[in-house]
Amino acid sequence: MQLSVNNILKISSLVQLGNWSVQSLLDSQLNYSKKYELARVGEFLIKNRALIEIDDNTVYTRVTVRMNNNGVTIRDTEIGKKIGTKKQFIVKPGQFIISKIDARNGAFGLIPPELNGAVVTNDFPVFDINEEKIHPHFLLLITTTEGFLKFVQSSSSGSTNRQRMDITLFLNQKIPLPSITEQQIILSRYYQKMEGAEKIKNDISALESGIENYFLDTLGVIKTTSKDVKSGLKFYNFMDLDRWDIWSIKTNTHTKIHPILSLGKLITGKPTYGANVKGKKVISETRYIRITDINEDGSLNDEFVSPESVDEKYILNDNDFLIARSGNTVGKTFLYKKELGRAIYAGYLIKFTINQSKIIPEYLLEFTKSYTFKQWIAANQRISAQPNINGQEYLQAPVIVPPLYVQQEIVDTISKKRFEIKILQSKAELLVAEAKKDFETEIFN
Repeated sequence: MQLSVNNILKISSLVQLGNWSVQSLLDSQLNYSKKYELARVGEFLIKNRALIEIDDNTVYTRVTVRMNNNGVTIRDTEIGKKIGTKKQFIVKPGQFIISKIDARNGAFGLIPPELNGAVVTNDFPVFDINEEKIHPHFLLLITTTEGFLKFVQSSSSGSTNRQRMDITLFLNQKIPLPSITEQQIILSRYYQKMEGAEKIKNDISALESGIENYFLDTLGVIKTTSKDVKSGLKFYNFMDLDRWDIWSIKTNTHTKIHPILSLGKLITGKPTYGANVKGKKVISETRYIRITDINEDGSLNDEFVSPESVDEKYILNDNDFLIARSGNTVGKTFLYKKELGRAIYAGYLIKFTINQSKIIPEYLLEFTKSYTFKQWIAANQRISAQPNINGQEYLQAPVIVPPLYVQQEIVDTISKKRFEIKILQSKAELLVAEAKKDFETEIFN
């Protein structure tokens, strides 16, 4: 069914047009709340005029504005003779800055104290804020709203990747402007929920650290740091070394409680490499699991990719264990479960079939996420064009193997803690969503 469209002729005064774009005119008529008077952005933002000439012999700090309101940070430091644009503006803390190119993606922010005296080009207009009229963080929150970003997108022009926001249109845009007292009340409610979410995130971090500490304590592993390493000449028995450097299975995986076995003694058959086929972003009866699909916690992301062709020898079976063999993801692990549906795995992954009479698959997954295993990965990866460890080398990886009942206790305990973390993550996400929705509801109808 076709939606009805209001085709009534609209007449606008010439002075009301920001540019000759019908889309811009319609999109800029934002559905703001009638609770507050509207004020032009240009009434409380004053253009920074601190223009300087770049000196060839002076080192300058340059600024970048992250998209999606993710802050203003240092871009780099550069000597003046290598800076092409010689006329630039000096910034100071508390000023409001815009990236003309990325404004449509939420590239707004406030200059932090550490960027005092940094320089920007005219592509990053900077403004002093009249704080008697608007609270800086209230302004910043306005720029995060969906309605405001829609206006910014309609007032940007140019090629797709180089669209620049029209600053004149921006300064002429009107926004709801409560009194300073009302702004502070609105901000207080917003930050109360955001601080609640932050507290929950801190609780999550503590729980995650607790999982690692519980795991290592149960296995009798002492976490060492560079401060724990004593200087001076050290002697080792030749029989205690498995490679010609300071890293060795027997000297780096310490526990007096449980036996240590190589991964090769915990699997059946040989490790096998995955399929080298192209993937396509369509849903089919077979999923193509790539390194990039595997999250750090061992789960899969939501992007379903199908293989162009399926060779049955790469079909995964329940509890097949995958380890990444190269690149920045070397050592990343994944335990396949049949409830995930039919799947094959990519060539940069190695498959191991676990001997479940010796080790519980979920325990092995937890072990490979631990400090102990990551320490072994860091020490044993070869770094040429990119880090890599092949299937045969993985067979030598040391694994602490307690009795099966202890493994199960570890898995059950960690599973409960991870469930607590998921609940807390949901609560934090809900608080953030509520804070944003409440603010938008206050500003928009």
